[in-house]
Amino acid sequence: MKDIVCPHCGKKVELSEAIIHQLSTKVREDEREKAKIEFEKSQVEQQAKREKELRKEFEEESKTKEKQLLELEKKIENTEKESAEREEKIKAKAIEEAARESRLEKLELEKKLKDTQQALDDAQRKAKQSSQQLQGEVLELELEERLKKTFPQDEFLPVPKGVEGADIWQKVNLNGKPVGSILWETKRTKAWSKGWLTKLKDDASKLSASETILVSQVLPDDIATFDRKDGVWITNYELAINICRYVRYLITAISKSKSSISHSDEEWAKLREYMLSDDFKHKMRTHFESVMALKTYLDAEERSAKLRWRRERGLLDKLDNNTYDFYLDLKNIVPNLPEIETIETPLLPTTEDENQETLL
Repeated sequence: MKDIVCPHCGKKVELSEAIIHQLSTKVREDEREKAKIEFEKSQVEQQAKREKELRKEFEEESKTKEKQLLELEKKIENTEKESAEREEKIKAKAIEEAARESRLEKLELEKKLKDTQQALDDAQRKAKQSSQQLQGEVLELELEERLKKTFPQDEFLPVPKGVEGADIWQKVNLNGKPVGSILWETKRTKAWSKGWLTKLKDDASKLSASETILVSQVLPDDIATFDRKDGVWITNYELAINICRYVRYLITAISKSKSSISHSDEEWAKLREYMLSDDFKHKMRTHFESVMALKTYLDAEERSAKLRWRRERGLLDKLDNNTYDFYLDLKNIVPNLPEIETIETPLLPTTEDENQETLL
């Protein structure tokens, strides 16, 4: 047993072992709780202190970075300013140097520009000539194909070297034997040149050609469709085949006259003179012009008939569709309306149906 003195009344109090143990336990728990609270408080204070230090460090670092960024921006600005100043100085110097160029240098530059323009003009002219040459070659090939189909009995030979202007060399055959030849030249230009005739006649002389024909998109002012001028037949592309028929007839007729015993040189000379006369030429021109007029008329009639057919077919299609729609409207109103087999579908095929049938 132990006695303790009460701090309030001063009396002695007897303590048992149980009470002492209980009090000791309570004191230890209180001290432990107090120590825990103080520890947690210390931890919070240390955490707060650490956060404060980190925040301070971050702010200081941010200020440092911001300062560095401002310095860098200022440096870049100064660099750009210096670069602009240098560029202005270079431009000013270049302008000053250009202004100090001598008259000789200026003339040299003008000459270079003139030479460049001349070279450009030459290139454009060559390109244009190349294009015209290509178009002429296409016209020549197409004409030759037409001639081969129209006159399969004739022979078409390559134009020999040395004959520069001619394009087609046609050997005229009669009963399987050559009786003469026609030398062709095609032109696809925008202006007529009289020199073509002389050149073609020179080529014909080299090949001993019987006749020459010049086919051109542009004809002389005094020729509307075809004519013979300075010994050369001149025509457009549309009448080329018909002119060839006429010239072939002339060559074969003269050949027949020469080979006939009953005809003298004077007679076949008269025949050739007549076939080359203005009277015969006018008759042939009238014949060709009549053929062309008839063809133009028939082409116009064909176009007119097609337009009329399309217009009437359109009206018929509209009437057919309207009848079908009218029947459907009645059937919607009267469901028991008797079926009419002939108008269960449109009476006429649609344009799409016609196209499909055409493809099939």
